[in-house]
Amino acid sequence: METLESLVARLGSQARAAARVLATTPATRIDAALRAMADELLAAGKDILAANALDVAAAKANGQTPALVDRLTLDSKRLSICAEGLRQVATLPHPLGEILREWTQPNGIKIAKLRVPLGVIGFIYESRPNVTVDAAGLCLKSGNAVILRGGSEALRSNTAIAAALSRGLAAAGLPAAAVQLVPVADRDTVRLLGESTGVIDLLIPRGGRGLIETVVRTARVPVIKHYDGICALYVDKAADFAMAEQIALNAKCQRPGVCNAIETLLVHRDVADRFLAQAGKALIGAGVRLRAEPRAFAALQKSGIAAEPAKDDDFRTEFLDLILAVKVVDDTDAAIEHIETHGSHHTETIVTADAATAEQFLAGIDSAVVLWNASTRFNDGFQFGFGAEIGISTDKLHARGPMGLEELTSYKYIVRGTGQIRA
Repeated sequence: METLESLVARLGSQARAAARVLATTPATRIDAALRAMADELLAAGKDILAANALDVAAAKANGQTPALVDRLTLDSKRLSICAEGLRQVATLPHPLGEILREWTQPNGIKIAKLRVPLGVIGFIYESRPNVTVDAAGLCLKSGNAVILRGGSEALRSNTAIAAALSRGLAAAGLPAAAVQLVPVADRDTVRLLGESTGVIDLLIPRGGRGLIETVVRTARVPVIKHYDGICALYVDKAADFAMAEQIALNAKCQRPGVCNAIETLLVHRDVADRFLAQAGKALIGAGVRLRAEPRAFAALQKSGIAAEPAKDDDFRTEFLDLILAVKVVDDTDAAIEHIETHGSHHTETIVTADAATAEQFLAGIDSAVVLWNASTRFNDGFQFGFGAEIGISTDKLHARGPMGLEELTSYKYIVRGTGQIRA
């Protein structure tokens, strides 16, 4: 029986061999493989949905939350969307081979900075089997082999999906090992992937804080991550109230369980009573529970709006639910200070008609994405025009914000000479 160590080593060896092939594969063949993967995904639809039904039944029997069950569930429509996603990725411009910069030195040496694949990517994620398809498509398009390690709750679904994707690769004449799934749920495989120095070039964990902390604690290969999405909306004294209310409702309520939903609402003291009377009612009407610090609590009470007293930890919490921490601040400097102290450097937005104040906020906030008069929900690869994303990074090295195709590449220098030697 194959040990976990030998299993991960075998997957890694196969992935490195596949990555070498992908690095020199013409773009047209990559795109053909993506379309073939989409075809195989639909052809295997019956088997994939049957496997998914078993995962969903087990999740329900284990008492998983309705939100997790929903993320886990596939149907014909969702599967078709996955296949269409692969086809859309096939239409995107290819990042590989792009000349980022080129110049000639005084001695005649010609230097070019060229975009290249990272190599082998390890991707660790939870719950959502559609992510298996997204990650495989983005990694292939950017010339990388990928080793996928999904959650135990979706193992049957992911196994069926990965098999279909591998058949698509083989049908297009590319190595089936360009996309591999860790076929067991043992948690030690997460550690082993993180210890695969010289094999895995980048590890990307996507899931809850516990998963990410485990990966970061044990990994010896580079990791790109975000711990929390503690995102904030600041309503300035020069804000358009109607605009601010709509942005607050969208950023909190459209999908409260995602990382770019707001968890904190900050309001300038000069407009707190008036704005919270208006927006507080709308948020309560949308099912949001408000947790307010003393000044915000008093402002809401004046208008008869129900709120709970906030605890300090509420401003450091990613609720992923219809809960919003509310605070009154003295000015923009105080808003920036609060966000920098309590936030997670993910996504923040300001609503104001004052351009100078907006620029102060945009410059003063050290988050991956900072917006002016727009919802935090726009921190998304598709919304940025990337076509798709493999995750949102709050790191500062290599990639920050939505990670699309370019963020899955590196670069190398090509130097051409005519016999020059160094004196």
